[in-house]
Amino acid sequence: MSTLNTQLGVNFPKGFKSAGVYCGIKKPGLLDLALIVSDRLATVAGVFTTNQACAAPVRWSRKVVQGGQAWAIVANSGNANCLTGAQGERDAERMAQLVAQRLGCEPTQVAVASTGVIGVPLPMNAIEAGIAQLFERLSDGDDRATADAILTTDTFPKRASIEVSTPDGTVRIGAIAKGAGMIAPNMATMLAFITTDAEIPHAQLQPILARVVDATFNSITVDGDTSTNDSVIMLANGASGVRLSEASPGAFEEALYQVCEYLAKRIVRDGEGATKLFEVKVVGADSRESARKIARTIAESLLVKTAIHGGDPNWGRVIAAAGRAGVPIDVNQMALTMQGVRVFENGQPTQYDERDLIQRLQSDTVELLLELNQGDASATFWSSDLTAEYVKINAHYRT
Repeated sequence: MSTLNTQLGVNFPKGFKSAGVYCGIKKPGLLDLALIVSDRLATVAGVFTTNQACAAPVRWSRKVVQGGQAWAIVANSGNANCLTGAQGERDAERMAQLVAQRLGCEPTQVAVASTGVIGVPLPMNAIEAGIAQLFERLSDGDDRATADAILTTDTFPKRASIEVSTPDGTVRIGAIAKGAGMIAPNMATMLAFITTDAEIPHAQLQPILARVVDATFNSITVDGDTSTNDSVIMLANGASGVRLSEASPGAFEEALYQVCEYLAKRIVRDGEGATKLFEVKVVGADSRESARKIARTIAESLLVKTAIHGGDPNWGRVIAAAGRAGVPIDVNQMALTMQGVRVFENGQPTQYDERDLIQRLQSDTVELLLELNQGDASATFWSSDLTAEYVKINAHYRT
């Protein structure tokens, strides 16, 4: 397994530059506009929100992905450009046009993303001036400003990159992401932009990205709210000179999974008001769908999340959540392990040292393992604890 670099993101692969600036959407001093550019026409793939009230930039970028090729991704934070009517549609397209004019490409070869407050028109004069600044500041060096410029309620930027040896040659993958609240499948209020210098056609890249997103960004939850703006967009420009053959995508897909899993966990770790990350692993299910339903129900349970926050070994809440997931289970076959301590099996609690378990649950990372003993399928979800700070942040989001 290759080693992750968490100090560099989208600029790590060859042939990419990026920038982040303040244009005036957010409070002064907070970066709010980002641009990622390939030095050549790239393959583009994307996975987007399932929310039916999706934002204008999501609809635009879906069309870009359908075209299969792109030069750039432009994104703003602080304003979602969602539920903004026909003007919002025009503004999303205008953002693409402003970038395309400077690159000399078609607007339909520029993906657009937005995140922030819903229902407020974009300040397009500020964005137009900001895009001019972005082109002045494009760099293939440190991409911290790019990562910062897509944040909203996040408390830290999220970057990761990796170099991977494939049977076809060595390639690089880099990514930045944002997300801290409205995090729920599919896919959370989250954005992720991924670059690679591998050469890979759209028909091959799109299913790889979809599989990886399903197992990472679609397997996290903070508050159960699915956003209107979720977007994972990936550019593959071939600058490495390595063309990935269809026969050997395994190493590449595994490396992409490493990057996305790390970023997904960082999003949960940065959940609004969160103090703990907890992992729910369900094994021995009759199907992956069943395992996912149970894992997600446990991960989203407010009673489980508050118990995790308080370090309370209330295993009954976990079993109860599993029981309402809409999946047939047999509690007499099940076993539950919390933080390495078996607390329930064969339909009843085990004999365990509760004080020891309470001590273990004080960790900022908690693991729950539920064994169903009904089959061979499994699934994992990552979630965060629920705190009073979460309520405070979201009660005053617009103020």
